[in-house]
Amino acid sequence: MTEPSTSRNPAADPAARGRTTIADGVVVKIAGMAAGEVDGVHALGGGLARTVGAVRDRVPGGRSSVTRGVKVEVGERQSAIDLELVVEYGLPILDVAGAVRENVIAAVERMTGLEVVEVNIAVSDVHLPEDDDEESEGRVR
Repeated sequence: MTEPSTSRNPAADPAARGRTTIADGVVVKIAGMAAGEVDGVHALGGGLARTVGAVRDRVPGGRSSVTRGVKVEVGERQSAIDLELVVEYGLPILDVAGAVRENVIAAVERMTGLEVVEVNIAVSDVHLPEDDDEESEGRVR
């Protein structure tokens, strides 16, 4: 008596019974969350994007700030990610960028199964401690 073999029946393999696609927006959110988790990252996005985003954050139903400054290209098996960051003053920018790159690659590959072929990082600003004081005071008293 021979035992049934699944190798002759490709339909027995669940992976052969359909296709999974991952939307760009999914990868954008994962990458944005992973980048924001790294110590030394003050914000995502450039100056204008952060300004518009601050207004949008106050509007109910506005787009999440986690996606600001993140662009992706997603294929069937691979993804490429571009990030724009603001780094805290006093920290080595290359070290922060390296930690962001590692965290983003690990998170996207773990959660999606996509190979991350590149993570390009543009540091658009450095956040100074006195910037917090100006933001809390406002322009008018």
